[in-house]
Amino acid sequence: MARNTGRVETNRYKMLVEHVFFEHWTKGAREFEFHRDEIKAAAARLNIVLPDNLGDVVYAIRYRTPLPAKVLATQPAGREWIIEGAGRSRYRFKLVPATRIAPNPALAPISIPDSTPELIRAYALDDEQALLAIIRYNRLVDTFMGLTTYSLQNHLRATVKDVGQIEIDELYIDLDTHGCHYIVPVQAKGGKDQIGVVQTTQDIRYAERQFPGLRCRPIAAQFMTREDRSVVAMFELTLRGDAVKVVEERHYQLVPASELDDKAIRSYRR
Repeated sequence: MARNTGRVETNRYKMLVEHVFFEHWTKGAREFEFHRDEIKAAAARLNIVLPDNLGDVVYAIRYRTPLPAKVLATQPAGREWIIEGAGRSRYRFKLVPATRIAPNPALAPISIPDSTPELIRAYALDDEQALLAIIRYNRLVDTFMGLTTYSLQNHLRATVKDVGQIEIDELYIDLDTHGCHYIVPVQAKGGKDQIGVVQTTQDIRYAERQFPGLRCRPIAAQFMTREDRSVVAMFELTLRGDAVKVVEERHYQLVPASELDDKAIRSYRR
């Protein structure tokens, strides 16, 4: 029953976003803005019951589900539509280089001893919460970046000028061997959520404005598969124009200390 409900919700969201899109789109357009209230107007016109959380309509299309097929059909080759914040209750459809960042299945995982408390694993509420906890307890940001890191705040909500309200999954302050400080926003992707340009851009804009003296090094993390929470894929990201690029990718397999392979540990040294 829950599965059918989710499908109905997804279709409802797509119908609303599709209607708003074609209220503005003209052939050759590369970007245009719309107001959240237009979703209400679309719901009234299409006789669709509005969801309790209106913001979830845009969030779902931005991160969880693909755009409606008719919207995708307007994309030029090599470009894709994203929805980014454009101020308070405003959003912007924008064409950017097509980007799909997903774990590379050919990359060999690095085994590390699992330091996640069993109690935390037992009560983690969802993939994202579980992933953030695993990253924190196993100090994966330290290991991945080769820095000493400190979690400053998780689920940080803030307002960024010309973007609107954002949420950063977790924010770290890092320190290198020379005493240089870094600001590291981490986006944890669970379930069907995708790593993309929208959240990466928002994280960087917030970090640059709130911590102008620090170098920003955004990270994304994702379980290798939805079924297996023992392998975590870590990406350091950067922006090149409107495109998200991967600076570094590594996979970490969490295993009991008794199962660590001595030969593998020696090979890591090389």
